[in-house]
Amino acid sequence: MTTSPAPRIPEAVHRRRWAILGVLMLSLLIVVLDNSILNVAIKTIATPAPTGLGATQSQIEWAINSYTLVFAGLLFTAGLIGDRLGRKRVLIGGLVVFGIGSALAAESGSPGQLITYRAVMALGAAFVMPATLAVLMNVFERSEQPKAIGIWAGGVGLAIAIGPITGGALLDHFWWGSVFLINVPIVVVAVALMVWLVPDSRDPKPGRLDPVGVVLSVLGLVLLVYGIIKGGELADFTDTKVLATIIAGVVVLIGFVVYEKRSDHPSLDVTYFRNKVFSAAMAAIALVFFALMGVTFFGVFYTQSVRGYSPLESGLLMLPLAAAQMIFAPRARLLVDRFGNKATTTAGMLLIAATLAAFAGFEADTPIWLLEVVFFLMGTGMAHIMTPTSVVIMQALPREKAGSASALSNTFRQVGGALGIAVLGSVLATSYRGGIEDKLGALPPGLRDTAGESIEATLGIAEKLGPRGDALVTPAYDAFLHAMHVTALWGTGVALVGAVVVAVFLPGRPPAGQPGEHEPELVTTGD
Repeated sequence: MTTSPAPRIPEAVHRRRWAILGVLMLSLLIVVLDNSILNVAIKTIATPAPTGLGATQSQIEWAINSYTLVFAGLLFTAGLIGDRLGRKRVLIGGLVVFGIGSALAAESGSPGQLITYRAVMALGAAFVMPATLAVLMNVFERSEQPKAIGIWAGGVGLAIAIGPITGGALLDHFWWGSVFLINVPIVVVAVALMVWLVPDSRDPKPGRLDPVGVVLSVLGLVLLVYGIIKGGELADFTDTKVLATIIAGVVVLIGFVVYEKRSDHPSLDVTYFRNKVFSAAMAAIALVFFALMGVTFFGVFYTQSVRGYSPLESGLLMLPLAAAQMIFAPRARLLVDRFGNKATTTAGMLLIAATLAAFAGFEADTPIWLLEVVFFLMGTGMAHIMTPTSVVIMQALPREKAGSASALSNTFRQVGGALGIAVLGSVLATSYRGGIEDKLGALPPGLRDTAGESIEATLGIAEKLGPRGDALVTPAYDAFLHAMHVTALWGTGVALVGAVVVAVFLPGRPPAGQPGEHEPELVTTGD
């Protein structure tokens, strides 16, 4: 006969656990908020000065991916440092760096500066994200963890809702840099509340840091993503430099895995992946973000460039996606209790695949309410993937390894998102260039090259040409819509692969009364 495990959380911490969760969600909010705000600002930043920075599509991809690559590359080490030094200290330090990076990004004078300062923001965010889940796992008993993680995941939905609307409102009244400056006051409030409420915790047996592993992982990811983006920019993946860069990235990443497997202090413990359930949950997170981030990238150009909505209106159009996440993420555990992880997550992946496929049928005059329905269903599917997989991942490892588990989860999410933007962004760029190229014959060679990069580049040149450029507008719309349809179908295929993975490997309905695994002693330092 099994008995319920004794409470392992100090009473003083247990009493204020929900307030602590609120502070953690505020910290999470600014990290997610920044990306969702940036999505709305993409078109503005692509606009020539003085309105924007005149960034090309590849520069915009790097403004997004410089963040995700640094973030993903440092998460392993950030999780270990949090386990070693204390999650509260690391959280506060990460928030301060993130705030400084945000202030610098707001004053960027060129796309290159923006890319650099976004990387600084990512340095801070890498220490914030894993620490929030690690603290959560150390202030809630195992029985309450699924509910707490569901609410935490709902916070992502809240950020997705607030981000585009806030970004749109700021862009309607202020300069583009205000979308980054807004982070600074939120950081100040979050740090003050954290000092007051959040307890510190650490791993009693932390691992050694792994600088070689960190360098290999970041270098491999940067080479791989750079090669993919460059291939899309050139519309030629057979180019020698493109192929060499992609192959070099893959080789370095293989070297990273081999090194980590042989290391006695790996930042990525590859033995975790012997657990098929754990691996499937990781794959599901990576694949869903691969598909979703790629679609979000072209969705902004669809609503703003093709449909003519303002940044604020474009942000408001995202509300159904966010509302669905906020509604269903905290309740997804109820479906898991009734039907199991396998059925719940597979249904979520199939719903994501269906919504991505719907984009392949969208035209310039598609009723906007259909887009709203698709966004709501997309948010619903995402909620029923993120909550169950997050619970599986966080409960698969011992409690004192919560930082490592959270870091792994977020790494796969960020890497999936970065590759989604790179791969699907490249599909979009290649398809667009192929569709518009034969309409640019009358332009000088240098201008023709620039005009073929993206719909914004074509429309910008058409505007400069005045009446002579009017003939480019309709072909630009047609070429973009075709490219969007192709990209959406690629995203659909990726989501279907994810559905197969979770259907095969995730567990069904959890056995009643199964005792919790991995419940070692908690080390708490202070209140």
